[in-house]
Amino acid sequence: MTKETAIKLFNDKKIRTHWDDENEKWYFSIVDIIGILTEQIGHQGARNYWKVLKNRLLKEGNETVTNCNRLKMEAEDGKKVN
Repeated sequence: MTKETAIKLFNDKKIRTHWDDENEKWYFSIVDIIGILTEQIGHQGARNYWKVLKNRLLKEGNETVTNCNRLKMEAEDGKKVN
């Protein structure tokens, strides 16, 4: 794992990240963050939570989620996943 795909820790929980050299920005996995904040047991629960929340925000006309692009991030097993 390199700087570009490093995993950060928050309260001893792992958050997948991606560093964009061109724009000099860090990107964080919102699913990992939601999983920590909502104390989800599995990854799928956090994905479902984000899916429902994102749809609700879009229905309300919230433009925050319109610029959310899915990035492939490295999982613990080394595979690239969305």
